[in-house]
Amino acid sequence: MSRPDHMDVAAYALGVLDEQDTERFEEHLASCWACAAELETMVPVVGLLSDIDGETMMALEQTATDPALLDRTLGAVRADRRRTRFRQLLATAAAVVVFGGLTGYGFVSVAGDGQSPGVLAESTPSAPNDPPTSAPTAAPSGPGVGGTEEEGDQVDATDPTTGVQTTMFLVKREYGTRINFSMRKLPGPRICRLVVIRKNASTEVISTWSVPEGGYGTNTRPQGLELSASTSALTAEIKQLQVQSVDANGVASPLVTVPL
Repeated sequence: MSRPDHMDVAAYALGVLDEQDTERFEEHLASCWACAAELETMVPVVGLLSDIDGETMMALEQTATDPALLDRTLGAVRADRRRTRFRQLLATAAAVVVFGGLTGYGFVSVAGDGQSPGVLAESTPSAPNDPPTSAPTAAPSGPGVGGTEEEGDQVDATDPTTGVQTTMFLVKREYGTRINFSMRKLPGPRICRLVVIRKNASTEVISTWSVPEGGYGTNTRPQGLELSASTSALTAEIKQLQVQSVDANGVASPLVTVPL
């Protein structure tokens, strides 16, 4: 090219240079602060010119000799741009409103204390839970403790030697007898077991458990212990029920005996 490098700033900004001249100017631009500064000032102008389509340029060329027509054409172009910007602003505002509404709804759903009007919460069905077979509880005093009437025939016993107390409820079942019982004044640590002694002198161990150091229903641990066990023996076949303590050698000693 015959033009000096400093004259190619506008052509480079508008993108009208060919590939060879573009590479040459970019090499010159890397070391010329004056061209770089001038190019920076032309960026906004290039952005405005990029919005003008071919039909608008042709209209401007045709109005070059008619100032009044030129003014009307430029006014029409400016009005069209204002309408375009106005539509963009409306679209942006609508997006903000929609997003803000969704965000607010999400915030209320997460942080709100109550449910939104018209929304009904449905409970999730869950599998029925069987009552625990072993749980420390306060010492019962008979049927209906805690508002729930215990099933079965109640038998209470306190051993005069060990001081261990128990309350047992015998429930007749087709398979035999279910025994719900509580233990109090039971010191620990120790291993215990419940033994069924039949009228024919046969015995059956139907439950075993461990007692922690604090025991159950004691001054250290006021809560009693409730357990449940079953035996194949019918209630009429049982002579007595006995809670035994078993030492490390397997030797059992009675803690409390419940005669029937």
